[in-house]
Order: sequence, then structure tokens, then C-alpha cells
Amino acid sequence: MSEHFAKVVWAAVGHKDKADTYSRDLEVEFSSQVKVAASAAADYLGSPEKADPEQLLVSALASCHMLYFLAICEGQGYVVSKYIDNAKGIVAKREEGGFWVSEITLSPQVEFSSEKQPDRTALERLHHRAHKGCFIANSIKTAVKVKIA
Repeated sequence: MSEHFAKVVWAAVGHKDKADTYSRDLEVEFSSQVKVAASAAADYLGSPEKADPEQLLVSALASCHMLYFLAICEGQGYVVSKYIDNAKGIVAKREEGGFWVSEITLSPQVEFSSEKQPDRTALERLHHRAHKGCFIANSIKTAVKVKIA
């Protein structure tokens, strides 16, 4: 088993564009070397040039899926030379009120450099196994779709 830590740091400062409220900007510190500037989504008075929590969730899922996929490929003799995922998350209103990330769609595009190349069925099976093994996917109730090009 393993433990994972994130330190979230925020200090009271006025909002740069709206005088009657506070700044949503914060910093997420994963280690002394890794810090991420974050904020609320722009729709919620955040700074659009910074990562928002919903983006961080989508990127965590996409990254976890990719890393699991790469491990499976390596174990099966496929050499991946490039992997790009234009993942998308949808925030929607819940029937009982409030909002949630209701759906995340992964759209991985994978290039292989090995002689062994997966056909469509093998590629779908690799992604299915990656999804089933992904720690983040196993931790959320959000619907996850994997669209294979």
C-alpha cells in the first residue's frame, strides 16, 4: 500500500476583478519540488490561467489510465512511442441538488513503435484492462467513457 499527500495553501486576498469577494487562487504542493498554481474554474470566479479542481480530477484519471495502459502494453510486448489523451469532464446538476463531475471521457490516441501492433479488438481490450485497473477510476462514481480513435 502507499500514501499520497497534497498540501493546499490559500490566504485571504481580495479578488482581482470583483472587489466584494475573495480570490479563489491557491497552491497545491505535492512536494517541495512540485507545486501547482490552482484556482476555481473561471465560471466560479477563478483564474482561467490556473488549474481548477475539476481539471485536476480529469487529469488524474487520464494520467492513471495512461500509466496502467503503458504497464499492460509493456507486459504484452507492445512498445508505445506516443500517447495523447484529450480528456474531458462534464459538471452537471444532480437531481437531489448540487453539482458534480458526472462524466469523464478519455480520448486516447496511441502510437506504437514495435513490430507487434494491436488490432482494434486488442486495443479495446488493452484500454478496458487499463480502465479496470486504474486506481482513480476505481475510486470515483463518475461515469467514465473511453473513446478509441
